[in-house]
Amino acid sequence: MWSATLLTLFPEMFPGPLGLSLAGDGLARGAWALEARNIREHGLGRHRAVDDTPAGGGPGMVMRADVLAAAIDSAAPPGDTRPRLLMSPRGAPLTQARVRSLVAGEGVVILCGRFEGVDERIIEARALEEISIGDYVLSGGEIAALALIDACVRLLPGIMGAAASGVEESFETGLLEYPHYTRPREFEGRAIPEILLSGDHAKIAKWRRDEALRLTRERRPELLKRD
Repeated sequence: MWSATLLTLFPEMFPGPLGLSLAGDGLARGAWALEARNIREHGLGRHRAVDDTPAGGGPGMVMRADVLAAAIDSAAPPGDTRPRLLMSPRGAPLTQARVRSLVAGEGVVILCGRFEGVDERIIEARALEEISIGDYVLSGGEIAALALIDACVRLLPGIMGAAASGVEESFETGLLEYPHYTRPREFEGRAIPEILLSGDHAKIAKWRRDEALRLTRERRPELLKRD
């Protein structure tokens, strides 16, 4: 079973939206598993401290390597082959290709950072893969982790009603997805393109491909430059 283990200071944030809709239904059926562990259980002293002032000075606090090591080792002992991820704005951008590679495995272990970040040594010592969901900074890694898990779970067998739903989407073919229409045939003076009502599947497929190319060229031209 595909399983996600979260290391966080706020385990109550999970499952959150992952407990609803398709992901939530799959979670209830046992199609995948989710575990949120509180990093503070491995904190130090009577106050369960998990952070300290940054070496060299500066604002904020940094999550301690020793505390995080204990949390990671408890959640993913030797023999656990799941990738260890750190949600970080400086990480490699999350792509649909990376999502599919994660889905093909046994699951993920995700560290959700807080404060100014985590001690660099834990990234090296536990071989954490840094992943970003965009060029912006969040208050912590939890929301990013929710996004990554949702992107994975929806592709698991039996989660989506139609398997093709996960294939004809943005980024699956290197392009943004083509426009969609449904009833009514006309809405506020805007009609469904006639080609989609023609019944000619070859022409419809070409129209969709052309529209995907047009939207990609207009909105994400860098996608067309990738090898």
